[in-house]
Formats: sequence, C-alpha cells, structure tokens
Amino acid sequence: MLYYPSQDLIMKRIYKFFIDKVFKILISSSNKTIFAKHFLFFSFIAILLIFYLFIKSDKQLEKLAYFFVIIGALSNIIDRLINSYVVDFILLHYENFYWPAFNLADIYITIGIIMLIMSFFIKSKTVK
Repeated sequence: MLYYPSQDLIMKRIYKFFIDKVFKILISSSNKTIFAKHFLFFSFIAILLIFYLFIKSDKQLEKLAYFFVIIGALSNIIDRLINSYVVDFILLHYENFYWPAFNLADIYITIGIIMLIMSFFIKSKTVK
C-alpha cells in the first residue's frame, strides 16, 4: 500500500504544518545558530513521523526499511549534537573521479530508502 499524506487527517495536518510553517522559518532565519537549532528540531520531528509510519506499517520489509532510515537519521542527529556537524569519513575515488564523502548513517538511510521502494513492488509477509 502506498502512503500519501492525505490518507490520515493527522498526517495531512502535519504535512500542511511543514509546508506552511517550517520552510518559512528555515528560509527566513538569518542566524546560523537559530537555523541549526531549528534544523535539529525539525529533523527530530521527521524521525517521529517516520516512527509513526513504522508503527502503522503492516509489511515486514517496510518496517525494516523504516527502521534503517530511523537508525541512520538518529545517528546523523547524534553526530550533529556532539560535533555540531556530521562526520563523513568514507571517501571513494578512482583516479580523478571522487565520490562525495559519506558515513555509515548515510548508508543505512540509503539502504532503508531502497528497501522502502522495493516494498512497494514486492509482496512481503505481514506482521501480526
């Protein structure tokens, strides 16, 4: 089952809040400290929304995908809280071609998104 923000009244209201309020705050904040605090706050809200989707999901593959995304996002937030930036320590290159640096949290998020896309097309076991 594909999920759209308009399916639930709660999700629809949260979606509208993000579109109306959050982006306006982020765009208008001129102080970098205020922007960083808002960014952390809204990142945490996004994780809560993904956790809500994790709880509502009834497919095993979809739950695992949400779990991977949550773990990766939490790792990046913890890194940002500790260092005030995310440490990207994996750098791949071949001769003059350099892939952008990334970390394990980015790998978890990417795998989670790939699994989530796969869960839309693959029939998996339902969680009872």
